[in-house]
Amino acid sequence: MSDNDGDYEIFAQVLNPTEAHVLCSCLVAGGVPAMLADANLVQTNDLLSLAVGGVRILVPTAYLAKARDVLDAYERGDLALSDDEIPEDKA
Repeated sequence: MSDNDGDYEIFAQVLNPTEAHVLCSCLVAGGVPAMLADANLVQTNDLLSLAVGGVRILVPTAYLAKARDVLDAYERGDLALSDDEIPEDKA
């Protein structure tokens, strides 16, 4: 992430911090600078998740469209590994 990425906006909010980390990692792998807010707070105390609105995934304003494309690809399953891509010794 560079200083000229612009202002960050809330791209998504999820209640589960693990899901937030997975989504954030997909965005970063897809070339979208992303970061999490309140992930540690929600991880520490699940009851605060609803109070703070869950974990927020933040992306720069200029990357919102690209972030939506990456998330849509993730939800369609385009980023999933096929069974052929898993090594035999790991299956």
